[in-house]
Formats: sequence, C-alpha cells, structure tokens
Amino acid sequence: MKFELPANALAAAITLTCFAIGSVAGAEGSVSAGQAKATTCVACHGVDGNSVNPEWPSLAGQHTAYIVKQLKAFKTGARQSPLMSPMAQPLSDQDMEDLAAYYATQTARGLEAQKSKVEAGQRLYRGGNETLAVAACIACHGPNGRGNSAAGYPSIRGQHSKYVEAQLNAYKSGQRSTDPSKMMRDIATRLTAEEIVAVSSYVQGLR
Repeated sequence: MKFELPANALAAAITLTCFAIGSVAGAEGSVSAGQAKATTCVACHGVDGNSVNPEWPSLAGQHTAYIVKQLKAFKTGARQSPLMSPMAQPLSDQDMEDLAAYYATQTARGLEAQKSKVEAGQRLYRGGNETLAVAACIACHGPNGRGNSAAGYPSIRGQHSKYVEAQLNAYKSGQRSTDPSKMMRDIATRLTAEEIVAVSSYVQGLR
C-alpha cells in the first residue's frame, strides 16, 4: 500500500534535520560518567537500560539527542510524569548528555510481539491507514524501528508494547505534547483503540 507522508510531517523532518546539522557542535556526553550517574536509574530502566517493567521504557540503544530532549522536557514541565519530573530536576545539561551517551551504547534486548496482533500491526506500521489519513510508521521510524537520529525520530524497536500503547494514548488525549508540529498527536487521534494495541505489539517485536 502506497501512502505519502503528510505535509506537516515532511516539513518537520526537514526542519529537524537542519536543526540537527546546525547543532553538531553541542556538548558531548561521557559514557563512563553516564554509567556512574545511571545508578539512580537502574530501578526503573534496568542495569543496562533494558527495563523489566513493561510500564517503564527501555532506553538501551536510544538516540542520544532524543534522550536529552525528553529529560529536558521533564525538567521544564513540557512533559509531565510523577516519576520522571522530579528525577530530572537536579540534572544539569552535562548530566543529561552523559546519561544519554551511556544508554545509547547499550544493546536493546529482543522482545516478542503478540502473534494475534502481528498482521494488523504490521499492516499499519508499514502501510498506514489511507482511509483515515494515517501515515505509515515506517516513514519516520524505519523498517526495523530504529528511527532517525538526525531528524529527531526515536528508536522504538523492541520497546515494551504496554509503554508504547500508553504513549500513543497520551498523544491521543493531548496529555503528551512534545512531538514536533503535532505529528504524533495528529496520527494518534486518528487511530482506533484496536490499532493502537496492534501496532504497539508489533513494535515490541521489531529487531
């Protein structure tokens, strides 16, 4: 099924890419320093960034820029969480860069998708839903869910389906609004509850 990326998504991709190119000279994180600082994150995100609780995200292999962006959002209040908001408050910009550098070097563990959801989830992820004007997830997150660091699109491969589902619902309700040009909010509002469950399960099984 052929489906074109919406104009707002394309514009955001171009803007984010230009921003990323212009920001190469930014601060760099230290993996060793990040590992030491990550001891306070272990309880929720695991020793190596692979969370054992499906309600909390795995951070292993995530793009550094995305991790930093989310930590800053938690600190400023742009993104709300009763757990992460207070954790982010004492972090300096360098702390965030160090933590991001550490988690980016870790290897994400493979998880399995629910077999009964694979067909529907794959169809939506790869082909979108033309009837509802839902763009294919593959357009931004790639065939294997690795995302696009330069454009600001996160890696979602192997992420807990329960967490992905929660975030899609947060975008749908407007509770989460850290997406550029309202890209994810626009997509999530068009998804049915069944589609959210299916694509979340499919994402969990991506390698």
